[in-house]
Amino acid sequence: MGEEEAEAARRAILSGWVTQGPEVAAFEREFAAAVGAPHACAVSSCTTALHVALVSLGVGAGDEVITVSHSFVATANAIRYCGAMPVFVDVQIDTFNIDPAQVESAITSRTKGILCVHQLGMPCDIAAIREIARRRHLPVVEDAACAIGSEILVASGASDGSLPAPLAASTPPAPTWERIGKPHGDVACFSFHPRKLLSTGDGGMLTTADPELDRRFRLLRQHGMSVSDSARHASKKVMTEEYAVLGFNYRLTDIQAAVGREQLRRLAAIVARRRHLAARYHEKLSLLPGVTVPAEPSWARSNWQTYAVRLSAAHDQRRVMQRMLDAGIATRRGVMNAHMEPAYPPGTWRAADEGLGRSEELLRGCVALPLFHQMAEDDQERVIEALSLALSA
Repeated sequence: MGEEEAEAARRAILSGWVTQGPEVAAFEREFAAAVGAPHACAVSSCTTALHVALVSLGVGAGDEVITVSHSFVATANAIRYCGAMPVFVDVQIDTFNIDPAQVESAITSRTKGILCVHQLGMPCDIAAIREIARRRHLPVVEDAACAIGSEILVASGASDGSLPAPLAASTPPAPTWERIGKPHGDVACFSFHPRKLLSTGDGGMLTTADPELDRRFRLLRQHGMSVSDSARHASKKVMTEEYAVLGFNYRLTDIQAAVGREQLRRLAAIVARRRHLAARYHEKLSLLPGVTVPAEPSWARSNWQTYAVRLSAAHDQRRVMQRMLDAGIATRRGVMNAHMEPAYPPGTWRAADEGLGRSEELLRGCVALPLFHQMAEDDQERVIEALSLALSA
C-alpha cells in the first residue's frame, strides 16, 4: 500500500461517512466489473462471506457439505458455523486442489452443497465440479479467497464455466479466458486479508449471478435489517426497519472500501508481475534435484498468490526451512489440513472412502517461497540460491 491508499482512507474519513456506505457501493460495482460478475456484495472477511453463502443456500444443522481438509481452516469452519458437517475429499497432488474424481462417491442424502477451493490462487477444476453438482442438484460455492485475478479457459458462449470440449460444429467458437469470480459456481467468495493480492486491511466479497442470493447476502450482512442505513438517511420521510431474519454484523467499512478501490486499479499490473516472477521460479527451480514446481493446467492461469514447491521424501521440510531462515530467507509450510488440527476431533468431520493421504503428504512436503509483486529479481536469485544450498547441505 502507498500514498494512493492513504489518501483514499483520508477521503473516506473526512467525508463524514465511515461505515458501510457510498465507498462500499462503488467498490462492489467496480469489483463486479473487474471479475465479470452481475452482483458483488462486500463483507468483513472471506470467512464471513463463506458463512453467509452457505446460510443463504440453506445449509443448516445435520447437513453435510463436501470440501477439502487441505485448506486454511476457515473453509471448514464456515460449514461448522452452520451446524453442518464438513465431508473431506482428497486433493490432486500436482495442483493442491480438490480431486473431482472423489466428489461423487462422497455425496449422501444429507449433502447440501459442494465448497471447492481455488488453492493458493490456482483455479480448481470447477467445470468438473459443476457437472457433478448439476447432475446431483447441488449448489457450488467457490472459496476464491486467494484467487482474485486468476482465470480459467471457457468455451465461447458458455455461461457455466465449462471448459472447451469437442463440438459437432465444423468451426467451433474460440474459447476465452474468464476471471475467477464471474462466478462459475453459484457463489464465489474472496478475501482482502493482507496476504492476498488485493487488500483492504481485512475484508471479503461475494459474487453471484443470482439476484435473489445477492439480496439475501445484503440482508444477512447487516443484522437482517429490512432498510439499509443509506436508504434511511436519504429518505425524506421517517422510516423504521424490521428484523425478520437472524442476521449478522458482517459489514465492510467505507474506509476499507476506499482502500480496496485503489488496490483494484493496480490489480492487472500486480498479477502480471507475479506471473513473470513465477515463470522465473519455474525455469530455475525445475533444475533443482528433489524439487517439484507447482503445476498450472493448460486451462488455468494462476495469480500466483503463493508459490509452493514440493520436496522429495529425501528432504526434511522443517530442516530445509530452518536452513533457509538461517540464511535470511523466510518460508512457510504448505497448506494446512483441518482434520489434523485439535479443533477437529473425531465426530466433527468425516472423510471420503479414499482417505486424505495426498493432503497429508503435501502438508509434510511443501514449502512456500517468498513471492510479492515488488520483489526484485536479485532477491529472487537469493531465494533460489538459499533453497539450493539448503537442499544440498
